[in-house]
Amino acid sequence: CCPLQALDLCVQLLEMGETALIVSDAKYCYGAQGRSPDVPPNASLTLEVELLAARDAPDLELLSGKEKIQLANRKRERGNFFYQQADYVLAINSYDIALRIVGSSSKVDFSPDEEAELLDVKVKCLNNLAASQLKLDHFKAALKSCNLVLEHQPGNIKALFRKGKVLAQQGEYREAIPILKAALKLEPSNKTIHAELSKLVKKHADQRNVETEMYRKMLGNPSTASTPRKCKDKLPWSIPWKWLFGATAIALGGVALSVVIAARN
Repeated sequence: CCPLQALDLCVQLLEMGETALIVSDAKYCYGAQGRSPDVPPNASLTLEVELLAARDAPDLELLSGKEKIQLANRKRERGNFFYQQADYVLAINSYDIALRIVGSSSKVDFSPDEEAELLDVKVKCLNNLAASQLKLDHFKAALKSCNLVLEHQPGNIKALFRKGKVLAQQGEYREAIPILKAALKLEPSNKTIHAELSKLVKKHADQRNVETEMYRKMLGNPSTASTPRKCKDKLPWSIPWKWLFGATAIALGGVALSVVIAARN
């Protein structure tokens, strides 16, 4: 059945045997687009609910492998539903619950197949969690989720792609490009990775050009700084220094010779 957040929120406030009339916005029911042809877009929901029975949540430590997998998958699917409705906060909450179920301690032994299936659920939840966090610009959290996936599966294409996108969103093009190249090597026909990688390569080149120009302005252009500047407004009577120095030396020499000759006479 479709998860109705309105029921989740209201039933917790009811006493046993109490009846309540619940009127809810579409956001907390079937979403803005509706769930079926019978539900028009943006329709509110009105329900009369009576609490007849209640039971405690299951003890996660006593769940069998199969029961734990089923419960975690139900929470993951609820997260997928909220993600499709673009309600990323509720999606993150559902994925977090699923991950807590998968990671909870257990007093029951699981078979190798059940352990593998639990790991598969965990990886799916972490990947979907990273996608939701990326939608909300929670880059640090999304990067952590991607890294957790890659710890278990270094070649996970979704985690590599999303990690590359997270780094790119932070302007870390130098780090993002090799990661996207690794994802593309694993799936060469993936057009989405191709497009993202091409975009990042161009952005990285533009970034380097901007940095080069900035450094050139800060430090000055060595090619122009090392070249002597030509004096365009040189006066016609100006004399080169080496000529002036030579003429001065000759004049001093002439004076000294005159003094010697005069002394002899």
